[in-house]
Amino acid sequence: MRTKKVIDYIVNWLNDYCENAGMNGFAVGVSGGIDSAVTSTLCARTGKPVMAVNMPIHQPEDQKTLAGQHIDWLEKGFENLTGVTVDLTPVFNSLENTLPQEIRTGLPMANSRSRLRMITLYAFAGHHKLLVAGTGNRVEDFGVGFFTKYGDGGVDLSPIADLMKSEVYALGRQLGISRAILSAPPTDGLWHDNRSDEDQIGASYDELEWAMRLEEAGGDESSLLPRQKEVLSIYRSYNRANRHKMEPIPVAKIPDALRI
Repeated sequence: MRTKKVIDYIVNWLNDYCENAGMNGFAVGVSGGIDSAVTSTLCARTGKPVMAVNMPIHQPEDQKTLAGQHIDWLEKGFENLTGVTVDLTPVFNSLENTLPQEIRTGLPMANSRSRLRMITLYAFAGHHKLLVAGTGNRVEDFGVGFFTKYGDGGVDLSPIADLMKSEVYALGRQLGISRAILSAPPTDGLWHDNRSDEDQIGASYDELEWAMRLEEAGGDESSLLPRQKEVLSIYRSYNRANRHKMEPIPVAKIPDALRI
């Protein structure tokens, strides 16, 4: 991949979209991971106003540190970027304590973290007339659906959603993203135990990327190794279960005969 040209293409695409939408710039949630680091840097390169928002919720110190260091790096390199930290832990605790006991654990509360961050980003975006830039890559957004519906999936535009995870890393190296972020295990940061994405999914992004390419190419499965068959099964399971996230919201179309 010609990373320099891809970077220029995305930056120009962001600029054009923002101007056509009549908006001022971009709001990006910064987590300390590679996807948000690349997305926030691409937005900053447009020269338009950017708000990079760190929104910890019971976050481990290493994640908060990586996010803070990246925002500091951006602020030093781009006068158009403003970093903001909003600790949402008290808000999350209040929500958790308000909900019925039976849904205070597991996936509902993990997804609630992501949705609180979406609300916060749109509060900043609405006030400053900004577009919320999504940080999902192609494997997450169109392969396994590894995102929260109306959480990190609630965005105005998706600058890196056509890039495989490996391609996001390539852009990150070209952009000068810190080695600490490049080497950090990918995690959604939604769980108390700091589990990685691979812990949750059961396969690495390299493996998922392989499975996605195989599916899209209609490849022959007869010669697959046992682990490859397992990964393909994992990919297909997530793709099938999360299809509702990746497709447009279904609309009940009323037949004309019923309108008479």
